[in-house]
Amino acid sequence: MEQYAINGGNPLVGEVEIGGAKNAALPILAASLMTDETVLVENMPDVRDTNILLKDMAGIGAHVERLDRHSVRINASLIHDLTVEGDSVKKIRASYYFLGALLGRLGTARVSMPGGCDLGGRPIDQHVKGFVSMGADVDVRSGLICAKVPGGRLAGGQVYLDMVSVGATMNIMLAAVLADGMTIIENAAKEPHIVDLANFLNSMGANIMGAGTDVIKIRGVKQLRGGAYSIIPDQIEAGTYMAAVAAAGGDVLIQNVIPKHLDCITAKLVEMGVEVEELPPEGIAVVATGPLTSDALAEKIMALCGGGLSFFDAAAPIVTRESLDMEHCFAASRYGRGDEEGEEGDYLNCPMNKAEYDAFQEALVTAQRAPVHSFDVRDPKVYEGCMPIEVLAQRGVDAMRYGPMKPVGLRDPATGRRPWAVVQLRSENREGTLY
Repeated sequence: MEQYAINGGNPLVGEVEIGGAKNAALPILAASLMTDETVLVENMPDVRDTNILLKDMAGIGAHVERLDRHSVRINASLIHDLTVEGDSVKKIRASYYFLGALLGRLGTARVSMPGGCDLGGRPIDQHVKGFVSMGADVDVRSGLICAKVPGGRLAGGQVYLDMVSVGATMNIMLAAVLADGMTIIENAAKEPHIVDLANFLNSMGANIMGAGTDVIKIRGVKQLRGGAYSIIPDQIEAGTYMAAVAAAGGDVLIQNVIPKHLDCITAKLVEMGVEVEELPPEGIAVVATGPLTSDALAEKIMALCGGGLSFFDAAAPIVTRESLDMEHCFAASRYGRGDEEGEEGDYLNCPMNKAEYDAFQEALVTAQRAPVHSFDVRDPKVYEGCMPIEVLAQRGVDAMRYGPMKPVGLRDPATGRRPWAVVQLRSENREGTLY
């Protein structure tokens, strides 16, 4: 679907069920290549990234059987190709999980440079650092990341990640489960999907300890077995709905969640004046009836809450966040507005001065039938999610169009940066583009 028509300005009421976590599904699907036995994966999200990954798995010889939209049976006993390349694999960032899985099981892997969105610098040097520490030779030739282990089997090693990286943590875990000896990952990421990957691998016979902490220890085993596994619910999808209720108001029951995974966004929404109630065993109720009253935001849901910030009470504290590299125009509402005309404020690196910001806010209030365009970004549940939230909370804004719409060469003249989103607003007195 290329476009959604949204009639905003109405509170959200009803019940929604959350699907499986994409960020857990992708490494888990790749991990299913690490055994000769059959693996059944359930609660798999039916999204573009998982479909591309499954297609590429089949392309190297794995037997992939879709039982329904959210269940897949995989047998990788007949893998015949250790090169994963092509246009499809370049469309997703998660293609790098093939490196850890194939290198760990077969000692060789050649994978196209990972794709995904234009989200700035996201190097894979920490992945490579981990592979090299376990004895692999890694280089890049003709657009392929080529990794090979002299002798055919990785050896345990100690890896200190220079920066916390979810992808590197999981990729090193994949490579380490079949390595000889113990591998220790320090400064590891701690997200729920890392714990889910560890649980999946342990269910197949791996020996992983410490997932969910900043030190993970993996004792290599000789082989992994098959089995069945259900992926955790997507806390980012759940957070999207929670932020939507906060922005538009309403009363929504969100089912199939792990409330503990939502503690961060729950705490911040409560501080913002939203009522959140846990309903065991797997539900939460979100109720928003008044103006938002706090500057507190959860890091991973920052973009989603940006839409709601347009509707903060005028007395709400100013929000500043120096640690995030974001350029969302939607996250500009109360972000450190400059005091003088033309003075730069702290807009989370959003390239708008005060005058541009004021014009943006006025356009939001008066916009009618405004098409809102979203580019392909790393996680559409997060970054594209902020746009429908903004639209839902605004009266009269009724069209939202999705890419692929990456405008090559389009840059902000002041900063030279490419925008994450272009918002086209049309009102009675103004028509134009802000980014």
